[in-house]
Amino acid sequence: MFRSPFSFNGRIGRLEYAISFGIYLAIFIPIRLVVKEDSDSIYNIFGLATIPLLWFLWAQGAKRCHDLGNSGWYQIIPFYFILLIFQQGVMGENEYGDDPREPKQDFEYIRPEVATIVDETSTGEDHSKPLEDNK
Repeated sequence: MFRSPFSFNGRIGRLEYAISFGIYLAIFIPIRLVVKEDSDSIYNIFGLATIPLLWFLWAQGAKRCHDLGNSGWYQIIPFYFILLIFQQGVMGENEYGDDPREPKQDFEYIRPEVATIVDETSTGEDHSKPLEDNK
């Protein structure tokens, strides 16, 4: 989750987009309140923080549009963000990338007490024994 949040390439799921939208609101609203209260103060510098914040939201929105099989420009349609939050994406791979719901790798769980590390260097010795036994 949140791999390359400022990139416009790829796909993300509904949960990641909803979290991104929540992060945007949680940061944007306090900034706007501070800047709006005192328009002649030094706090207007906080208004500059909205630039990377908007980039983040637009990038995440474009990736969510890609998950639905649409261009990222669809997010400028009024109230389209509601669809982005609730509609399930296209199953499987599409022209924008792999399905974000499918795992990237097959993981095999190995219990730590069973797993051993075997270091067979050029001597061919098994160094998986405890250090006390190797003396």
